[in-house]
Amino acid sequence: MGKRPMKKGNRFVSLRVKWAFGTAIGSMIIFLVLALTLVSAFTTDLLRQERHSLQTSMTTVARHIDDSFQNESQFTSRQVGQSLYEKPDSHDKDGSYYHHSMVQSLANSNLTIKVYDRQGRPVFATGKTQAGLKRQSGRSIQQTRGKFHKIYVGYQRLRSKQTGQTLGYLQVENHLTSYYQHVQRIHLVCGLLMILVIIVTGLMGYFLSYILLRPLNDIHDTVVAVRNDPVKNIRVPEMHRHDELSELGQMVNEMLDQMQRYIEQQGQFVSDVSHELRTPITIIQGHVEMLDRWGKKDPKLLDSSIKAVLQETSRMNSLVQEMLDLSRAEEVEVQFKGSECVVNDVVTHVYNDYKMVHPDFMFMLDNDLKNKIKVPVYHDHLEQILIILCDNAVKYSTKRKEIHITLSRNLNSVEIGVQDFGEGIGPEDAKRVFDRFYRVDKARSRKKGGNGLGLAIAKRLVEGYHGTISLESSLGYGSLFRVTLPIVDEPKKKGKQN
Repeated sequence: MGKRPMKKGNRFVSLRVKWAFGTAIGSMIIFLVLALTLVSAFTTDLLRQERHSLQTSMTTVARHIDDSFQNESQFTSRQVGQSLYEKPDSHDKDGSYYHHSMVQSLANSNLTIKVYDRQGRPVFATGKTQAGLKRQSGRSIQQTRGKFHKIYVGYQRLRSKQTGQTLGYLQVENHLTSYYQHVQRIHLVCGLLMILVIIVTGLMGYFLSYILLRPLNDIHDTVVAVRNDPVKNIRVPEMHRHDELSELGQMVNEMLDQMQRYIEQQGQFVSDVSHELRTPITIIQGHVEMLDRWGKKDPKLLDSSIKAVLQETSRMNSLVQEMLDLSRAEEVEVQFKGSECVVNDVVTHVYNDYKMVHPDFMFMLDNDLKNKIKVPVYHDHLEQILIILCDNAVKYSTKRKEIHITLSRNLNSVEIGVQDFGEGIGPEDAKRVFDRFYRVDKARSRKKGGNGLGLAIAKRLVEGYHGTISLESSLGYGSLFRVTLPIVDEPKKKGKQN
């Protein structure tokens, strides 16, 4: 994709990069949540096992000492050491001590066992302890701060099983070295996996966005080409994707088609206005120059020139008024939104007016509507549409002066028809009859006083109210204009108000 014009201080960041970054961040968050949950459960289980190991060792050592000594005088360093490392006799309770072997308990590098006498003097130790003695009446296991990290420390009072006399105190420390080694390995593995997940999902997100957003390149190139040359006939290539981007490309093409139509219509409008105004201005200028030379003293010439000037001025005034009407018709969707009128009343009113104004014509009204029907059109605009169509019918009815007006209803719309039996319009002219300033026969239209804007105004008004206007015509047989307008849904409207 080409470079985009950016505001000063802003930096362009590709949507693909944002998509890849967002995918990677999302995957990282999901992975972190899952990893933290699993690691927490795993480490909690490991910690429980270490605590159980400490508790088992305390039970084994305390039980052995309680069974081996009767009083304090026997509780010396040498005897305690021999007792703990001595192999049990073969006749001792079916080898139950082998199940909790002293050697296995004391050989655990994570455990440090220390035995104190009643005065708190150490009499036996398998290693250097990190915590001091705490005299306990029973047993307690605590987690405390060690030299490098937290450790488990268990305390228990030793009491002779035979005499019940207090012999001393037992302290067992679990340094949790194995536990923290496992935790470090888990953290390392999770960290490496998270990096791998971020890289893989980021790359997948980037390439997936590259594939999915490829049509944006075509849309961008098309828009840039039209920006550089608004009249260039270029469109977004057709996409066979059936998704939002395909709809966007289609909408861009429709917008460009509409824009080019507006550009062409604007150019044609300026050209036609210049042409239409040039003729009356030239005529007025010619008459004024003629009067300035020799017409001041000639009453007949003066009178003729004044009439010609007034006639052309009137035509220019009519042209300007119609141009203003056309300009206002472009804004009906905004200025007259929510307007309504009863179509029966408006059509009947126009019909009665034309019967009175044109007594030499035979007007017929065929009204198939049984009830009052409302259409979402401003009253004056609907009347203006009918006047334009009726004027056009009167203007081009030469021999058979008969005009039929019909009013009927479809499922969700009302149809108004205005039919004359005059000159008719050929197929080629019928396609352009709604264009601005277009006349079927310019010479005859000028004599009849037309500027070629009436039908263009009618079409814009009808379409502004979401209706349609069409023409059926044949040379020598007359024309039929059909106007279709949507019906205001009264029940729905009342339901909304309630």
